[in-house]
Amino acid sequence: MVAESYYDTLGVPKNAPEKEIKKAYRNLARKYHPDVCKDEGAEDRFKQINEAYSILSDAEKRRQYDQLGHEAYTNASKGSYSGAGNANYGFSSDFSGFGDIFDTFFGGQNRRGGPQRGSDLLMRVSVSLRDAVFGIDRDVRVMHAEACPACDGSGSANKRQTTCSRCGGSGQMRSVSQSLFGQFVRMTTCTECGGKGKIPEQVCQSCGGSGHTQVQRTVTIHIPAGVESGMRLRMEGYGEAGDYGAQTGDLYIEVMVESDDRFDRKGDNLETGVEITPAQAVLGSEVEIETIDKRKVNLRIPSGIQYGTALRIPGEGVRRRGRSGDLLVRVIILTPKNIDAEIKELYEKIRELEGTIEGKDSGSKGKKGFFDKVMGR
Repeated sequence: MVAESYYDTLGVPKNAPEKEIKKAYRNLARKYHPDVCKDEGAEDRFKQINEAYSILSDAEKRRQYDQLGHEAYTNASKGSYSGAGNANYGFSSDFSGFGDIFDTFFGGQNRRGGPQRGSDLLMRVSVSLRDAVFGIDRDVRVMHAEACPACDGSGSANKRQTTCSRCGGSGQMRSVSQSLFGQFVRMTTCTECGGKGKIPEQVCQSCGGSGHTQVQRTVTIHIPAGVESGMRLRMEGYGEAGDYGAQTGDLYIEVMVESDDRFDRKGDNLETGVEITPAQAVLGSEVEIETIDKRKVNLRIPSGIQYGTALRIPGEGVRRRGRSGDLLVRVIILTPKNIDAEIKELYEKIRELEGTIEGKDSGSKGKKGFFDKVMGR
């Protein structure tokens, strides 16, 4: 069964403008919000809507999604830990669009303080051009904050928390000052609980009450076929741990594709060069070309080929979304520098013949010779 695309989720065409995507998202968010819709599956649908909007509302993410396709893009966000760690890691949904939802339902008012989501992390990974063409799984080492195992991330030795007495659980402190324009109310983060609204009943000695511990993990990431330099893959839940009861941040992998000695990438095509002699250019020939995955294919050089002409080998380019680009082989005609007497004599004979032909051709004065034409001079 083919997975539903993000465009299908929002019910918009693939070429829908940003305004149409936002309008569709707001309408669906109102309809399926868990506080409004009590139908079975409404919450899951609500998460799918937010996941789709978080990608399609971001120009860069949308470009990558359109290039890679739904399966490749979502699979790129899947990964695994080696070793123990917090559960529920992997790709599920992106709730970065919740700000729009709360603004929609609550009129854009400031929300109360509370447990804060963990920070995102960014790593850069270099891959060879061959790995970018075919895709690869890579292991990377990540140092990040996880929930303290001694207190389960609560920061409390007995795993119980109490309401902060300073802010009354709101996570914010309210101060009122007078000005020429009347009263001015300022809300600041509570200094006692750091905006969480709760404090540990008994401070955990392992983490000092923070609820976090620094851990180094090995994460397996899937780099999809067709990835380009600068693309970022999101791995949900692999970032920094949040406050107790809050979401973990995400890990972003920025891919840098290394240059290759033999191949250049031109969109979904690859380009390489082949060197031939003047004789092969004049008479035609057949040469062997090595593809990026080390296979050998035969390429026919037509007679009279010109310098710099690109010959196409179909299907040997970049693999993306079930389709393959082509391999372009650019012809380079090499002019020999050091030749023996026999070959030099043959070239002199050709030059004489060229002069004879030109002399017989009335009005041929100033025209290019045979090899001059071949070499494009």
